[in-house]
Amino acid sequence: MNDKAEREIEPHPRTFATTRWSLVLCAGDSKSDEVEARQALAELCRIYWRPIFLFVSRRGYSMPEAQDLTQDFFVMILETNWLQHADEHRGRFRSFLLKSLQNFLSHAHDKARAVKRGGKLEFVSWDDWMTEAPSRLAVSGEILNAFSPERLFDLRWAATVVERALDRLREECESRGRLRLFETLSEYLASERGEMSYSALASELGIAEPVVKKQLHNMRQRYRWLLRDEVAQTVRNQNDVDDEIRHLCAVLAAKE
Repeated sequence: MNDKAEREIEPHPRTFATTRWSLVLCAGDSKSDEVEARQALAELCRIYWRPIFLFVSRRGYSMPEAQDLTQDFFVMILETNWLQHADEHRGRFRSFLLKSLQNFLSHAHDKARAVKRGGKLEFVSWDDWMTEAPSRLAVSGEILNAFSPERLFDLRWAATVVERALDRLREECESRGRLRLFETLSEYLASERGEMSYSALASELGIAEPVVKKQLHNMRQRYRWLLRDEVAQTVRNQNDVDDEIRHLCAVLAAKE
């Protein structure tokens, strides 16, 4: 493997740009850039609809009811002055979204909803969701029954963050012709040194052992940066990124 190939997994982080959530909150405060902020909010909703759906389902709603309520909830936050009701939880999109969902469900049967089911927006293709590949972080039936809706919400949220980072890393590797490298090394991104054999990996990939070590090191660094970037999109202040990552790691560890 030549020097150019060794540099194909970029380990060095780029500077964080303005995040989707900070953009949404800024517009909510100042009324500026409303169109761009709504687009950012819609993108966040499209990414994180699965925790919403799982939470609603765990609250005892049938599959069709959970689908309708998930769609209604997203229509509500995108077509009303939802951000004007922000409170102390607004710093983190995860916390704010969960609190908003709890409030939404508490009033779902007390009054007629302001929008028809599904509204004019559709965030979820339910047929596609039912046939998509299983999550990399599967949740057992025992956990589904034992965890509260709130804990399941955080668990599915954490899984989404991890899967988004892995998907982005996979796309980067594939675009550089390194898909086989990713598929071979990705399962070791969080492994301890004793859980792998560099010599076996080198033999499988047909490259020198020092190159395997270098590529895995670079891939781990890049994965960690992508993970931070995904989390950064959902917090208001960059100082909150580490706390949010620690929380999500603890959530994932609790399911083991």
